[in-house]
Amino acid sequence: VQLQASGGGLVQAGGSLRLSCAASGLTFSRYSMGWFRQASGKEREFVAGIIGSGSSTHYADSVKGRFTISRDNAKATVYLQMNSLKPEDTALYYCAASRTIGDWSSRNFGFWGQGTQVTVSS
Repeated sequence: VQLQASGGGLVQAGGSLRLSCAASGLTFSRYSMGWFRQASGKEREFVAGIIGSGSSTHYADSVKGRFTISRDNAKATVYLQMNSLKPEDTALYYCAASRTIGDWSSRNFGFWGQGTQVTVSS
C-alpha cells in the first residue's frame, strides 16, 4: 500500500491550498480516509475524515467551516481543500487509510503517507 500526499506549500494567512493523496495497493472504496497534521513540537492531531462511500465526513473543531475533505474513488484519491488558512494551520499534513468506520483515532489507521508541509505566514 502506498499513499502519496502532495499539494503543500507556503501561503499567506487567509489563502487556500488543496492537498491530494493518491492511494495504490488497496481497494480504495473500502477504506475510510483521514487527514492528520503534526506541528513542530506538538502531537499529531486529526483534521478531517471521510468514509469509503464519501457519504459521511468528520472534522476537527479547529477546521470546521474552513476545510473540506472529499474523495474520488475512481481515481483512488482523497482531497483536502483548505480555505481561510491561519498561521496555526502550519504543520506537516499526512493522509492515512483505515478499515474502521466512525472512529477517527489515529490508532485505527494502518496505512500512512509521507506527509506534505503546509506553512501559513502571517
